[in-house]
Amino acid sequence: MLEKMKMIWQDAKQLKDERGLTLVELLVVVVILGIIAAIAVVAIGGIIENSKKDAMVADAKQMVSAAKLYTASNPVSAETTMKFAGSTGTVDGTQYVDNLKDPFTDNSTYTTAYVTIKPATSGKYTYAVNVVGSKFTLAADNESAVKKATLSTTQSAGTGTGTGGN
Repeated sequence: MLEKMKMIWQDAKQLKDERGLTLVELLVVVVILGIIAAIAVVAIGGIIENSKKDAMVADAKQMVSAAKLYTASNPVSAETTMKFAGSTGTVDGTQYVDNLKDPFTDNSTYTTAYVTIKPATSGKYTYAVNVVGSKFTLAADNESAVKKATLSTTQSAGTGTGTGGN
């Protein structure tokens, strides 16, 4: 019985010697986690913005592909504009591409989206793209210029001109 009491006494003494985290240590951990979270939120915001720009460029490339499909079955002899959104254009491109959405808004289409098809003397075509969204405008004179670098900020009036980008 005496040995059992000694064991209980030693266990109690060991528990007394152990200590937990102090309030200051817990606060330091919380502050460090807050700083890490703030850095992550900023980084993720930039990634989301870039992915939306990439989506806009992909939509423009898809419009050029639709215009190529159109010219393959309907040879064009004069400059023709194929519209995907808005009122600019003589040929309806929505039958080739369905539901082009502005990635910077919730379920809204672009203000204006069209491809101008220009026939060349050699029987080839050039495709100029114009996409006006709520935040950015992409205007490219040929399909090789359809890149994220050609994006510019959209004026609030929706004129399609602006500066900046990337």
